[in-house]
Amino acid sequence: MTRDEVLDLFREAGAILEGHFILSSGLRSPVFLQKARVFMHPDKTETLCKALADKIRAAGLGEIDYVISPALGGLIPGYETARHLNVPAMWVEREDGEFRLRRFDLPKGARVVVVEDIVTTGLSSRETVDALKSLGAEVLAVSCLIDRSAGEADTGVPLIALTDYKVPSYPADSLPPELAAIPAAKPGSRGLS
Repeated sequence: MTRDEVLDLFREAGAILEGHFILSSGLRSPVFLQKARVFMHPDKTETLCKALADKIRAAGLGEIDYVISPALGGLIPGYETARHLNVPAMWVEREDGEFRLRRFDLPKGARVVVVEDIVTTGLSSRETVDALKSLGAEVLAVSCLIDRSAGEADTGVPLIALTDYKVPSYPADSLPPELAAIPAAKPGSRGLS
């Protein structure tokens, strides 16, 4: 899929929002990608995740044993991408502030690809990679539907993105005046109780 085809699916789903948003990373942005609006459409989700699976295969990683995603945002794309790779899907979730593989057993040496929804700073990806490596997994790559960093995020392993979509983001104390003039909204899931 081309970048325009990916973004068109997000636009069709009303998933590219404009305003002043607090991202999961804590950074602020004039654009928020509300992927839940895409994931509510199985046909759009299947199209994106099949293309991501094809891109993962094309990366030449060799045999993949599992797809593992961070909860909550990575659950749907992780499952759907695993379906197209014909491997089991699992997820890590936060327990006492750290990602843990709570519901599953992972064999030592398992060859794993992490599937994310959207990567901005790579923090959730790095935390997922670290959790899996601590269990003895071989993490081959992190993959995502959209890389907001355009290749700048450090995931600790190679990053395979279906596409990139560089959108400016700012620390809260360094906002441009036009963004500072708009009330901030936090539509993401991190930090919700």
